[in-house]
Amino acid sequence: MGTILVLTKILCFLLTTMLIGSAMIQCSITYDKKAIVINGHRRILLSGSIHYPRSTPEMWEDLIKKAKDGGLDVIDTYVFWNGHEPSPGTYNFEGRYDLVRFIKTVQEVGLYVHLRIGPYVCAEWNFGGFPVWLKYVPGISFRSDNGPFKAAMQGFTQKIVQMMKEHRFFASQGGPIILSQIENEFGPELKALGPAGHSYVNWAAKMAVGLNTGVPWVMCKEDDAPDPIINACNGFYCDYFTPNKPYKPKMWTEAWSGWFTEFGGTIPKRPVEDLAFGVTRFIQKGGSYINYYMYHGGTNFGRTAGGPFITTSYDYDAPIDEYGLVQEPKYSHLKQLHQAIKQCESALVSSDPKVTKLGNYEDAHVFSAGKGSCVAFLSNYHMNAPAKVVFNNRHYTLPAWSTSILPDCRNVVFNTATVVAKTSQVQMVPSGSILYSVGRYDEDIATYGDRGTITALGLLEQINVTRDTSDYLWYITSVDIKASESFLRGGKWPTLTVDSAGHAVHVFVNGHFYGSAFGTRENRRFSFSAPVNLRGGANRIALLSITVGLPNVGPHFETWATGIVGSVALHGLDGGNKDLSRQKWTYQVGLRGEAMNLISPSEASSADWIRGSLAKQNKQPLTWYKAFFDAPRGNEPVALDLRSMGKGQAWINGQSLGRYWMAFAKGNCGSCNYAGTYREAKCQSGCGEPTQRWYHVPRSWLKPRGNLLVLFEELGGDVSRVSVVKRSVH
Repeated sequence: MGTILVLTKILCFLLTTMLIGSAMIQCSITYDKKAIVINGHRRILLSGSIHYPRSTPEMWEDLIKKAKDGGLDVIDTYVFWNGHEPSPGTYNFEGRYDLVRFIKTVQEVGLYVHLRIGPYVCAEWNFGGFPVWLKYVPGISFRSDNGPFKAAMQGFTQKIVQMMKEHRFFASQGGPIILSQIENEFGPELKALGPAGHSYVNWAAKMAVGLNTGVPWVMCKEDDAPDPIINACNGFYCDYFTPNKPYKPKMWTEAWSGWFTEFGGTIPKRPVEDLAFGVTRFIQKGGSYINYYMYHGGTNFGRTAGGPFITTSYDYDAPIDEYGLVQEPKYSHLKQLHQAIKQCESALVSSDPKVTKLGNYEDAHVFSAGKGSCVAFLSNYHMNAPAKVVFNNRHYTLPAWSTSILPDCRNVVFNTATVVAKTSQVQMVPSGSILYSVGRYDEDIATYGDRGTITALGLLEQINVTRDTSDYLWYITSVDIKASESFLRGGKWPTLTVDSAGHAVHVFVNGHFYGSAFGTRENRRFSFSAPVNLRGGANRIALLSITVGLPNVGPHFETWATGIVGSVALHGLDGGNKDLSRQKWTYQVGLRGEAMNLISPSEASSADWIRGSLAKQNKQPLTWYKAFFDAPRGNEPVALDLRSMGKGQAWINGQSLGRYWMAFAKGNCGSCNYAGTYREAKCQSGCGEPTQRWYHVPRSWLKPRGNLLVLFEELGGDVSRVSVVKRSVH
């Protein structure tokens, strides 16, 4: 059977070199209650998520080869609508968004593809993958039985499917795509929407099937998925999951290999012993498709991170780390698991398990393919104690919280808790590259409101003004103070309060910086309060409101407010409190440095930068820095060490590395025991350190000499201590 499967896989990928008459070789992809069926053969399919925009095209082949070497059959990816259609009808399939190149690379390496079109993706991605312009389509309501939304969603889905067909990428055409997904994790929304949600799900399913791709469609976390859509499970564990029809296979579309990080939070780590145990529990309960989310997490370059407050790193504690290096022991332990599972494939897809109790916490799941074949999974569910069991008159020791795999019902070839691979020793080491020709450009607070502004009575919602073209929006107003105010004669300064719907604010009065305030991912809303030194007559209040990624999950998150939409007031005046919220405000989108395009290698030289030793002395807020460096020798991954900075954004040769923030992690970083049910708060690391100190610089973005680094620092940092480092793993 193994020889037949290998030959089948080879034939499926001979798109350009082999013809039968005038037709390409096609593959039949169907399913039954046991598995996805490829050309008549049931398969146990092991998959891993690699999101193409979270790495560079130059990294893709190496990542996919490592996935194949790790024992995977399938590469899973979302399709990112806001990256591909940044404005209505204007499409981008270049660079990191070159979806065709990515799928061709998977095909050339010899793996299948699960294309999760969505087009809602969640994924801790800005606005859940929806383009912000979609929010402003008249009459729209996201992910509901709503005409404008369905028209836009169908248009983009058809665009992607047609592109895949043109390149003959579906397996029915001889290509690598064996599965596609429509919608994404709609179950929680369905509960809130009721009948209208059911109508939308049925419409989405009918629309997708009507595109005639020739491969099955999937909906994850959607128990109500109508035929012929396969409903699938996402979670840390999915052994409890049962498809909604007895003739559908048991699929795990997201086996969470770790968890995401947020600025100010700790780094979650999922022990590989527990992840492997979760996989074996799923397999022994009849599961036949497992996708690791993530297998390589990568980087949220630019302003793609969502949340809000999701970090630029999307490492996810995945088997291949953010930089493209294998993370041990997770990578090798899972590889050994995959090898053991594949030894059992014939029996697993041919029979239902016979379950036998071996003790209070122990059992055996036994599969048979006939002709004397026998496969056994022996499990111990106790969280603390190993167990000695007898199976087929033989004695076995099972570590706590583990499964042993016996492909012949006699010999153990793998135990989920017995890790052989050594732990990776990761270091960030000096690269030898020195920053030189440092320059500084200060944002001029006094001139804000003089160009490209709008005025309105009252406070405007931020995204309605910026359309997410920048993280930054200035709210500017003036307040007159009577000369008779007692605080002007030595009394207590009045207090300025600002209520914001998110995500951060920097406060300036008469050009003086009075401080900042921030929300969190769990609670975007926050307040600022501080005494301010006003003068008699006119006083200028300038509030820089900042987004840190738009929300990506939640009921109708497109309606959630951002920016200063609460109250702005002065307290402690002789006449009591003064509400500034309803008076005239001036709004300016973005920063002067953004308008001047200081990040561009061609434009940066035209600005009036302060140079020399003076460039490194100012540690004030709202400051641009530029410097040059040469590419480090060797081929190790490269990063920026921004420990000495505060909060802002970084660019290399005009390309955005993403947002940085030295927010210190708060949490519980005690010991971590692999045994017992895992949740994201269980095994934390990094307490008391910045959540993210190092920022990935792709090698392909670098020139041998004279690479331009630009930083925009919001709070005040020490650029003289910024360094270029290399990632070393032993």
